[in-house]
Amino acid sequence: MKKNKYRYAVVLERGEDGFIVAHCPALKGCWSQGKTRAEALRNIREAIELYVETLVAHDEPVPNEDMEMVEVAA
Repeated sequence: MKKNKYRYAVVLERGEDGFIVAHCPALKGCWSQGKTRAEALRNIREAIELYVETLVAHDEPVPNEDMEMVEVAA
């Protein structure tokens, strides 16, 4: 079983077309989408894995998660 080495926050938003859009702020340009929340999460997980694999393959640094998510009522 593959152990996940990296953990990142992901933002989910509903797009104008009704799809769920997902992006990883720590990995600039790492976006995906899906028809459902579950599909969007599967797709962004794959995008993150490929992004990190590419960085490692090119001996580039892999960013650490450096943000804090806070919910604010207004």
